[in-house]
Amino acid sequence: PDEGTLRNWTEYDYNNNGIIDCFEVFVDKNKNNKKDPDEETTSDFALMKEMGVNAIRIYHQPFKPDKKVLREMYQKYKIYVLMGDFLGKYALGSGADWFEGTDYDNPEHQKNMIESVKKMVLEFKDEPYILAWILGNENNYGIACNADKKPESFYKFANRVAGIIKEIDPYHPVILCNGDTLYLDIFAKYCDNIDIFGTNAYRGKYGFGFLWQDVKDLCDKPVLITEYGAPAFGEGYTLEEAEAYQAEYHKSCWQDILRNSAGSGCGNALGGVVFEWVDEWWKAYEPSYHDKKGVFSGPFLDGYMHEEWLGICSQGDGKNSPFLRQLRKVYYTLKELWKEKGGEAK
Repeated sequence: PDEGTLRNWTEYDYNNNGIIDCFEVFVDKNKNNKKDPDEETTSDFALMKEMGVNAIRIYHQPFKPDKKVLREMYQKYKIYVLMGDFLGKYALGSGADWFEGTDYDNPEHQKNMIESVKKMVLEFKDEPYILAWILGNENNYGIACNADKKPESFYKFANRVAGIIKEIDPYHPVILCNGDTLYLDIFAKYCDNIDIFGTNAYRGKYGFGFLWQDVKDLCDKPVLITEYGAPAFGEGYTLEEAEAYQAEYHKSCWQDILRNSAGSGCGNALGGVVFEWVDEWWKAYEPSYHDKKGVFSGPFLDGYMHEEWLGICSQGDGKNSPFLRQLRKVYYTLKELWKEKGGEAK
């Protein structure tokens, strides 16, 4: 995105053969970075279904997702979609430029964001794969928007937008994607139209701590972890050690979600969205290089978040991107956790 070369993954055909790339990937089983005769062509959706995935999150993009691709994903693999609009985060949908940033008190910005959301809901509300709507993406942390400086304005506006969605589509729940539980008290005060408290939470390999209880105490809404995960790299550790840590991190987080789902614990956990399916090499701003720099500190193997190593799948050395998938240990860990009852994802 920083170089203006972002493409729509539901339409992208890198080798110009008439097949969308996500339908012709292969698993590099021996990790030799090439497609061997016994490595058959498959799809990302088939690999996801085999792992136990039952829904994916689609973030706000400048491109409209291709309905044909999503319909096939749902019809063939029974994978649903959590469809999102960033609600002005990164200045998307508001009409503001990056340096100005979205102002949640600006009537023109509000109008633009409402139109962006209405367009999304009207376009997709009758599609069978829609599971829920997600508003925002850690807007409370700021970055090209002022929700961090004007939290009351942001949460009031988000609640207003949720009400508009319900007028158009009363059949799908509305989720607000928060950054952890920052400003949870303000959310609880103003967001009665929001059905589910969503949170991107990276709290470490022991789960989510008091998050469930905090939400229950303040607003008593169900909780969806809209992002969680860990990098498969750590400075000073082997890749094998880092992959093992990543798998352990995901296992503990999922077990914590289960412990707090209906009938146990706080009883308000709905599930979680693993971040992410495949490594993004552009995250540290050098798209042709799998960067190992720590972008920020956090509760990870070496104390840093390595944004380019969060994938359940690796792209290997990158020479066969976007087709090559190397399945990390976490893939098989989640497969076991998600398919342990009757072969279906929970």
